[in-house]
Parts: sequence; C-alpha cells; structure tokens
Amino acid sequence: MSLLIEPIQSKKSLGEEGILFVRNDSIFDTMVKVPLLVASMIIVAALMPIQSSFSTPRDLDLIIYPDGSTHISTEIDVDPFLTDYEVNLFGSTIDNLVVIGDSGFLLDVDVIDDTALIQTFGSSVITIEYDIHDLVSKQGRLWTFSLDSPSDFTLLLPKNSAIVGMTNLPLNMEIINEQNQLTLSSGSTEIDYFFSINTISSTTEEIVNEEDNSSNIIIVGIIGGIIVIALVSVIIITKNKQKNVKAIDEVVTIPKNNILDLETIFKLKPDLREDDKELIKFIFDNNGEALESELRKNFLQPRTTMWRAVKRLEREGVIEIEKKDLQNLVKLRKSMEEDN
Repeated sequence: MSLLIEPIQSKKSLGEEGILFVRNDSIFDTMVKVPLLVASMIIVAALMPIQSSFSTPRDLDLIIYPDGSTHISTEIDVDPFLTDYEVNLFGSTIDNLVVIGDSGFLLDVDVIDDTALIQTFGSSVITIEYDIHDLVSKQGRLWTFSLDSPSDFTLLLPKNSAIVGMTNLPLNMEIINEQNQLTLSSGSTEIDYFFSINTISSTTEEIVNEEDNSSNIIIVGIIGGIIVIALVSVIIITKNKQKNVKAIDEVVTIPKNNILDLETIFKLKPDLREDDKELIKFIFDNNGEALESELRKNFLQPRTTMWRAVKRLEREGVIEIEKKDLQNLVKLRKSMEEDN
C-alpha cells in the first residue's frame, strides 16, 4: 500500500450523508478578529470629536491698558468628569489670576511658568481672568501687540490710540467709550499703534527755556510766586482734610438703614463710573444688599462682566462680598474713606 500525505489546512472529510467539510483555523480567527478591529476603530473615531470639543474657548476678550499690560478674560468648556484641568496661559508674567467655576465659586489653581493647573470640582465651564505683561512691547513711541490665539478674540485698545500697522484685517471694528475694539480671527496677530501722551513735559521744557532767557528780576518774581502758591496750596489742603474728617464723622453718626446714603457715597467717591453708580443705586434700593445673580439678571450682564464690576467696587471700598447659600451676597459698606 502507498502512503498518502495531505496538508492539514486542506484536509477534507465526508459526513454521514456524504457532505464535504473543509476545516481551516485561520478563517475562523480572521472572522473573529476583523469585527473586533473594526469596532475598535469606530469607537476611537467616535471619541475623537468628543475629546476635541472640550477645552475650547467659547469667549476670549483682551483689554490693553496704557502702561502696556493686558487683561485677559476667557471662558472655556471642560470635561466635568476631570478633577484637574491644565491651561496654557499667554505668558509667564501673570498677575491677579482668578478662576471661577460655573457655580460661581473660586477654584484652586497652581501656576507653573505659563501653565495653570486648575481643580475643576465638576465644573463644565470655567472662567479665567488675569493680567499679563508679555503681549505688548514698546520701541520709542511705537507700541506693538503680539498674540498667537487658538480662537477668535476681541481686543480693546487704550483711549486715544491710533493703529499704524496690522498683520491681518479684523473681522469687526467698533468704538466703545472712545476706545477701538477689534474682533480678530485665530492665529498669529501683530498690531502697531500710537496713543497720545501728556504734553506737560514739552510745556515744562518751554517754560524752563523762557526762564533761562529772562532777566534776574523775572526769575525772582517767579520764585516768589511759586512760594506764595505753595503756601496757599498747603492752607487749602489742610482745610480740605479738616472738611473730610468732618464729613466722615457725619457719615458714621447718621446712617440710614445701617448703610450710607447715595449722596454721601457719590460725594466720597466722585470718580465712580456711571454704570457702577447704577449698580450702587440698585443695591441701595434693595435694602443695601443683593445677590450677584440678581444683579446679573437686572442689568443683563454676563457672569464675568458683573464679577469685574463687583470686584471693582470692592476695591473702591464701596461694597463687601459675603457667601450666602452657595452664592455671592453683595452689601453696601456702612462706612468708607474718601478718595484723596
């Protein structure tokens, strides 16, 4: 008898009814593994847009101050299931950093160089505000703003500023309180601008030159006049301080509903903005206190804008902020000092 050798993968057998069976282990493995691989690719593809949707700035607003520092305010969507969230700041010279969760509470944050590590406490939206000194440089009288932004943003320039150069055209431009506000697209942006300077220096130089060319008699007269003006100024300042002390005493001794009246507040703080005065009037009419949420609802202001206004009045010494039922309670102070 001759031996017949057959490969395993092509081995055939007949069943009881004469049906031919083909056994192939590699075909079975392929039928199992391919669907698993396809399912994994579908899951990964579905998760990618979800992950990219988080960490996207919904708002980014910048304000340039006359000294070249820049205030940044941004709202960012984050994954509420993350306990910590890392944010790349626009530089390392950071001041006045404030991070607020969607419940209105201040969040803990650690800053390392240009990175902020934030404890989200389940917030899905966080608001970040800070001042930075890295975005504006100066050469002579020319100021230059530079930013590589991940999203569209608004930029408010100082008063009396004039743009002399831009790397890209703005999406929108408008005037707000005599200031240029630009809406710019994402990417690298560079803006060159001038803004008017105080003319006191040039005027002083002209006076000095005239005095150098004048006679000794005129110089003596000018010096005598300066001395007289100085003495009068000292007398006026002394009287004003006495009046201020009396005014403060009257405020303390004659309270109305244990809070200062509006006339006294505006007299002690004459440089308040008009929108801040309206805010104070509303709080005064509300028995001297109101929740921050009530202020936002009444004045139709977003959370970050109202928070800046409240913090500004707190720095002026007009109001104080307390926590009540997980909310910020804004109260008029019972006494305050007058601005010098």
